[in-house]
Amino acid sequence: MRNVLNTLQVLEEVATRQPIGVGELARVLEMPKSSVQRSLQTLNEAGWIRPARGEITRWVVTTKALDVGRHASGDLGLRDAAVPLMEELRRRTDETIHLTVPEGDKMVLIERLETAKAVRTSMALGHALPLHASANGKAVLANSSPEVVERLLAEGLPRYTDTTITDPHRLLAELDAVRAQGYATNSGEWRSDVGSVAAAIMGGVEEPVASLSVNIPMSRVTDESQSIFGALVSEAAKTLTARLGYVPDPGPQAPE
Repeated sequence: MRNVLNTLQVLEEVATRQPIGVGELARVLEMPKSSVQRSLQTLNEAGWIRPARGEITRWVVTTKALDVGRHASGDLGLRDAAVPLMEELRRRTDETIHLTVPEGDKMVLIERLETAKAVRTSMALGHALPLHASANGKAVLANSSPEVVERLLAEGLPRYTDTTITDPHRLLAELDAVRAQGYATNSGEWRSDVGSVAAAIMGGVEEPVASLSVNIPMSRVTDESQSIFGALVSEAAKTLTARLGYVPDPGPQAPE
């Protein structure tokens, strides 16, 4: 049983940190290198991971993990509904578009449409992003119940770059801003070279089921682009929310 649990831990960590080698995995998981190596060999033989770009010393997850996750959470219907909107969003922004879903304390990439520009962001399907350090994650957090946010804060906010928000009060203020403007932004908080703008897709009150994002190299991020892309991704997320069958309550109407 211990070997099985070790192997599952290794798979989860590869998905989160890919591409990653045995030394870093052993250090992060506090496991002997020999145990990590056995787990990697097992996962490779089973088709769950593969060498990164032919580098046998570093590993990434395969689409097998993504396919299993889709069937487990019903994301195939979500993807089918999202792709036409993602294509329109890519046409209007000329940037890479991601569709992610919440999975525990992470956001998992289940679909992407890439820009034709030579300089672009790059992320494998099945990759996991931290909730507090990604635009997708912050969009979902801002629309989740207070209990979800409190649980994340209690677990701590790891630092990934110099701009990662690690102070709970700052994150709460950020989530207030996300709710006010209708979209979340990320300026190199998870990967220093990647920026993004995202909006949540809702399945009910305080029930975000996914997030759409426009993903931009930091060299192209400006206040103006974030504002423009924010409006576009917010519009697309609202449309997808409606197509999935949820119509938010507009709230009390002003008297005539």
